[in-house]
Amino acid sequence: MITIKSAGQIEKMRKAGALLCEVLTRLREEICPGVTTRHLDHLAEKLIRDAGAIPSFKGFEGFPFSICASVDDQVVHGFATDEKLREGQILSVDCGVVLDGWQSDSAFTAMVGSVRPEARKLIADTQKCFWLGANKARAGNRLGDIGNAIQTYAEKQGYGVIRDLCGHGIGQAMHEDPSVPNYGPPGRGVRLQAGMTLAIEPMIALGDWKVYLYDNDWTVATRDGSLCAHYEHTVLVTDGEPEILSFPGASAAEEAR
Repeated sequence: MITIKSAGQIEKMRKAGALLCEVLTRLREEICPGVTTRHLDHLAEKLIRDAGAIPSFKGFEGFPFSICASVDDQVVHGFATDEKLREGQILSVDCGVVLDGWQSDSAFTAMVGSVRPEARKLIADTQKCFWLGANKARAGNRLGDIGNAIQTYAEKQGYGVIRDLCGHGIGQAMHEDPSVPNYGPPGRGVRLQAGMTLAIEPMIALGDWKVYLYDNDWTVATRDGSLCAHYEHTVLVTDGEPEILSFPGASAAEEAR
């Protein structure tokens, strides 16, 4: 069931989103060659708990970490490890918080030191995909308008749009209805209403979109070994410009230009 949030509930999600933005900003500052993803995971948990919140990923359906740390060809749900990050890698960090009973979910992909030009472009284009999709999260549009905007831009750049995973509604639960695919025809699916909150999260591969699952039953990677980037925010559907709850002050309309 899709839930429409009240003004009071939206305010609580704003606070959760602002906290998550602070946490991810701090994590981004830590990413460099020689750092371990286990360090990033421990730091994320400390920052979240010190703020009186709960890391929503840790323990969710048995997931053992506070962040997903996905390196290079790993799409999502990468495990934090003691292996040091190396110059030229890319790292996707996905994290969620629960504050006062309300969720926020966000992800970014960062460069580890200096990376190849195609990796740098992939990261930038994946962010662009998000903004194009998020800008469609307006009352009166259809759910398919979001995915189509993402797919159209990504495929024009020659990328593969991951199809086995998608975004989702979010609120008091991390995953709520509806599912938010990153591909598909425009003008289809649920009609968007003001007060809906969506986690929009394009996952874009340098190569083909097909993926496989690790033996740990969590980590997903590209089947052809190509790099993959991930960018996500929690978005509020409004009658006008969407509000990016996990990136206070950001403008989807401006970034989508």
